[in-house]
Amino acid sequence: MSGSPVTLRRLDLSRADSDPAVTAEIRALMRRGAVPDGRVREDARAILARVKSGGDAAVRAANARFGGGRAGGELIVTRAEMESARDALLPRIRSGLEQMIENIRRFAETELPETRTTTIVPGVEIERRWVPLARVGVYAPGGSAAYPSSLLMGVVPARVAGVGTVVVTSPADADGRLNATLLGAAGLVGVDTFVVAGGAQAVGALAYGLPEAGVAPVDRIVGPGNAWVTAAKLEVFGECGIDLPAGPSEVMVVADTTADPMHVASDLLSQAEHGPDSPALLVTWDAAFAAAVEAELDVQLATAARHEILRRSLAACGLVVLAPDRDAAIAFVNGYAPEHLSVVVDDVEEAVARLRNAGSLFVGPYAPESAGDYASGANHVLPTGGLARSSGALSTESYGKFIQVQRISRSGLAAIRESVEAIAEAEGLIAHKRAVEVRFEGTE
Repeated sequence: MSGSPVTLRRLDLSRADSDPAVTAEIRALMRRGAVPDGRVREDARAILARVKSGGDAAVRAANARFGGGRAGGELIVTRAEMESARDALLPRIRSGLEQMIENIRRFAETELPETRTTTIVPGVEIERRWVPLARVGVYAPGGSAAYPSSLLMGVVPARVAGVGTVVVTSPADADGRLNATLLGAAGLVGVDTFVVAGGAQAVGALAYGLPEAGVAPVDRIVGPGNAWVTAAKLEVFGECGIDLPAGPSEVMVVADTTADPMHVASDLLSQAEHGPDSPALLVTWDAAFAAAVEAELDVQLATAARHEILRRSLAACGLVVLAPDRDAAIAFVNGYAPEHLSVVVDDVEEAVARLRNAGSLFVGPYAPESAGDYASGANHVLPTGGLARSSGALSTESYGKFIQVQRISRSGLAAIRESVEAIAEAEGLIAHKRAVEVRFEGTE
């Protein structure tokens, strides 16, 4: 089925100095944010309050009202059910999941932090000790769009880090059924507890626990989700930790005439497939190349399985950014800070060295973003909405913390005594000063 020719909206960076509308659009793109609007935050807050006070019954009620619950209302998936789903996986799917698990594990192991001790002065040692978290909650998108890959991206690094207990939560579909592949993936990695819930109530179940089911609160919640999940994670932050808020998935391709328009079009479509709120941007300094990509989008959309969703997504969030030159293009990319960034340009490594802000880079013509989604080993839980300016991908480090251990001998304290006493006195904190002085009284 075909539709009208694809013409992506254009943003011409060369007009930024002369056209206030262009300047305003650039500013909006740079500061788009990943946080849901205030109404979603308020509604999520109300759901969380009910879950905090009502426990298991409140989660079941929210599942019944908003969707995500099992047909019978059960909140917990048994271990036997996960293992049965694992054993029922089709061989090709199981093999793919197992390779994904192995590749994620291999990369996650390289991220394991080290405990280190530093001698500041003789007698003053500081140990920076790595400690895995006791309990972690992993949200895995489910329902009509179940992602076993996200479950594995959340659970495998937790296992590598040495987390004691991993609790997964994921919603059932509209008929109250859980995705069989997602359940099988849970069985493959030995999920300790699987809670059936979606949206804000799922986050509440992780943050506050399920007393009737014997599920204790977790120490940190990780994983991607919709606006309700993101809003709820922000609300519970402070009572437990979170990885980061994650808005709609996004892709940016920076490309020149060395790139194949067919490859670029397919990368844009693979991201647009997530839905009409998922930005898909092409950044180039060649208008003719942009037109060639649009022509290739038409060709691929003609036979695409989900062409209606793809067309809506491109119409809503597709964009060609025309830069006056390579330097301006790279500056725009760094300002936008995309979640996924494909780089297919001449002298590609020179460009990659200058690209500072992106969740995950895909370098060269044979590095499609979908490879990272599933089997390259890199984590696909990434910062969105510009948060890549300050945050990185979910990693092994996300599942633990560092404790500072300070070992100070009498001689060590004597070496820093004068500084401690002088600065404490300058700040007016005399008891702080005395805490040092008393240790030397009568011994000097």
